[in-house]
Amino acid sequence: MFIDEVTIKVKAGNGGDGIVAWRREYKVDKGGSFGGNGGHGGSIIFKVDSGLSTLLDLRYQKHIKAKHGEKGKTKNQHGKNAQDKVVKVPQGTTVYDVETGLIIADLVEIGQEAVIAKGGRGGRGNASFTTSKVVAPDFCELGEPGEEREIKIILKVLADVGLVGFPSVGKSTIISSVSAARPKIASYHFTTLAPNLGVVSVPDGRSFVMADLPGIIEGASSGAGLGFQFLKHIERTRVIVHVVDMSGSEGREPIDDYHKINRELKNYKMNLIKRPQIIVANKMDLPNAKENLVKFKKELQDDIEVVAISAVTRKNLNEMLYKVADLLENASYFPLYEEDEFLENKIYELEEDKPKFEIHQDPDGVYVVTGEIIERMFKMTNFQQHESVRRFSRMLRKYGVDHALREKGVKDGDIVRIFEYEFEFLD
Repeated sequence: MFIDEVTIKVKAGNGGDGIVAWRREYKVDKGGSFGGNGGHGGSIIFKVDSGLSTLLDLRYQKHIKAKHGEKGKTKNQHGKNAQDKVVKVPQGTTVYDVETGLIIADLVEIGQEAVIAKGGRGGRGNASFTTSKVVAPDFCELGEPGEEREIKIILKVLADVGLVGFPSVGKSTIISSVSAARPKIASYHFTTLAPNLGVVSVPDGRSFVMADLPGIIEGASSGAGLGFQFLKHIERTRVIVHVVDMSGSEGREPIDDYHKINRELKNYKMNLIKRPQIIVANKMDLPNAKENLVKFKKELQDDIEVVAISAVTRKNLNEMLYKVADLLENASYFPLYEEDEFLENKIYELEEDKPKFEIHQDPDGVYVVTGEIIERMFKMTNFQQHESVRRFSRMLRKYGVDHALREKGVKDGDIVRIFEYEFEFLD
């Protein structure tokens, strides 16, 4: 089964908690703090595997989770880091963040890896907080939570050449005649429901990967039929082979077919009409094909080469392969995405302007503090330890939260909320 789009949730492992421990040895007076740091949580990593061609393995996985890091140990020993969770995906996989709509990774090379969700770092034990002023800290950090997000995974086949055209124009017959691919061939529309890839060997020794793409209908670029699902597989191709049924066996005019398909390619978001294109006039063994070809060339206004073939009788197939290989040699790679479509680039651009925290007042009068830094610091604070709470308060003052609250009008006794926890403000 060919699956080319799935949506799942991923959760990286939390960092292990640091611990509070003391050095107690015979004849060692006031040994000091001895609590170790927690281990790092495992990350979710996607890796390209050449043996995969579909997202079927991910279809029934609603959640992917990595393991948490181990807690710190006594004697200042570091907790064990959790292993990363490596998920294998096929070439041509693009991973999107559902919340932002931005791209996390575009995986096209064999063995390429990308961190989809980063594991949390381990919390520090009390030994890490020892200074000349604080010689016996009795607090530690909790582990940092691992990243958690919902992602959409889309597979766009990786091929040099893509066969496009209306259903039943002979695309599957062509690829089965020039490669080892064996797609389903039948005398009804939409026999091909998934791309078929085949390695094509040209008689002069050159080779390329060809994709037999499902038939496109009018309105596909607007989502008609399975338009978006079909058109997305053309995005990575460098050369488009436009197959036209020159016999008109379906009762349509070949020139109308050509213009309609090109209109869909032009209207699609990637502006596919700019790709180098060659027209393959197929079914030349059928009646009316020669007359239609003469008419087609007269009405063709575009400066695009037309190669007349018969995929069934294999006539002129080698000529077609030579033409395609020549066109491919000079075809450039088209970037699929702009730089600002990637999540990491977007975060980098906005980092300076991004406020460290925000404060707003709920209808119930409670002041709510939000912000990535504050929330991470909150999650890593052990509120069961008095000194840890005091440290959290000092950090809030350091980041200017106290001052900002006063500017908002907070007074003694007012309630301040961070997450679901509420605190009483004391000036």
